[in-house]
Amino acid sequence: MTSSLMDSTLTVDSSLPGPLNGASYEDAITTVIGSMAQEDTALVNDAPEGTIWKFRYATVEVYVQLTGQTDEDFLLVWAPVLSLPVARQTELMEKLLRLNWSGTLETCFALFNDQVVVMLQRTVADLSAGEISRAITLVATLADENNDSLRAEFSAAS
Repeated sequence: MTSSLMDSTLTVDSSLPGPLNGASYEDAITTVIGSMAQEDTALVNDAPEGTIWKFRYATVEVYVQLTGQTDEDFLLVWAPVLSLPVARQTELMEKLLRLNWSGTLETCFALFNDQVVVMLQRTVADLSAGEISRAITLVATLADENNDSLRAEFSAAS
């Protein structure tokens, strides 16, 4: 089932590094997305593999997946930045590896479904509202900062 996120009324101070203070992971994620998403772009879908949110931030689509509520479940955040194949793919891979070392903080560039994505994955054990906010913000910002330059430098293969 897909629905709009704009109906959420929960306020979580996601700048705090502490616990969720009674809010659920879903509530915290919805609040962060609600503060970042461009108007009318946020959607949520409950699927067998967990809850998946999608929203537009600046020039990128950002996805957030929560696989469940146990300590072993995962929070995954990703945003596609470039479709494959591209010209000079070896040079692209070298550039991405260098960026992973020096410029992505907790995120990384990865390959997913024939796309280069910026992503972050972690278990939900001891996950705080501040960590949720940081994860989503880092992925969205780094994807937006890198997608245009990567597309310009590594155009689609002909």
